[in-house]
Amino acid sequence: MTTNTDGLNTHHGVNNHDIRLVVADLDGTLLHGAQTFEERFVSERSVATINRMHEAGYLFAIATARPVSTGFVFADRLPVDAVVYLNGALLDFDPVHSDMKLLTGARPAAEGHLTKIGFSSLRACEVCRDVLKAVPSVKIGIVMDDVRYTNFDVTEYWKTQTWQYTDFSDGDVPDGVADKIILFPNDDESERLRAVLPNDFELSISEGTLWMLMNPKANKRDALNTLCQHFAITTEQTVTFGDDLVDIGMMQVSGHAIAVANANPQVLAIADEICPSNDDDGVAQWIEERLL
Repeated sequence: MTTNTDGLNTHHGVNNHDIRLVVADLDGTLLHGAQTFEERFVSERSVATINRMHEAGYLFAIATARPVSTGFVFADRLPVDAVVYLNGALLDFDPVHSDMKLLTGARPAAEGHLTKIGFSSLRACEVCRDVLKAVPSVKIGIVMDDVRYTNFDVTEYWKTQTWQYTDFSDGDVPDGVADKIILFPNDDESERLRAVLPNDFELSISEGTLWMLMNPKANKRDALNTLCQHFAITTEQTVTFGDDLVDIGMMQVSGHAIAVANANPQVLAIADEICPSNDDDGVAQWIEERLL
């Protein structure tokens, strides 16, 4: 691996003619940082570069842990061929014809438009009650159809997301397919939580603070495999960009894995290349250097 004058680490083993699909995480990767979650943004340079890449014939997808309420605005602004929301719990294969109502279940989607990978809300409530018996003080909630059913005020973390208080008793959360269970444990709660987490869920941790319990098949790694099947390509024909632990599985199965310079050390360690940071438009720089 060598470094060019722009600070872009380059890997000479990639044949750009074999690349068909580029997949980018949002927070910490494609988006610039900001003091609040809602103020993070995609730069004009990144939008222009991804549009040029798409016009050149490359497929482009977003893979984010964000829900529809905060991820759709970026999908709507970029030339996306598919979007992975909620870390893999919701896959949109026709984003051009998607809107908030369709993505949140308020109106039905055509067959093949969406794939939802979750678990019953009844099971989610059961898990939340069991967790609270062991760790009564933990902040916990269920995400379903872009509503957060929680035992805490979510505006402490997100200012614009829809939520309502619950004690997770029978009938307090609507019947349906839940996307994930979220937790914000403090250091004293973390060890006790790990001992009581259910075996039928998989734990992912985003940005070091947000714990997510999900269907074991709802992750960015499986989502990438599903995207490849949908587009009739191989994982070797993909390039993935990421910064956080939840991106590692996706990056490990892709043909070429790019970490932004600000990534978690574990992500940097498994990457094939390191591009400049998110605040320096590292994804756009790599695309300009390697694909355009």
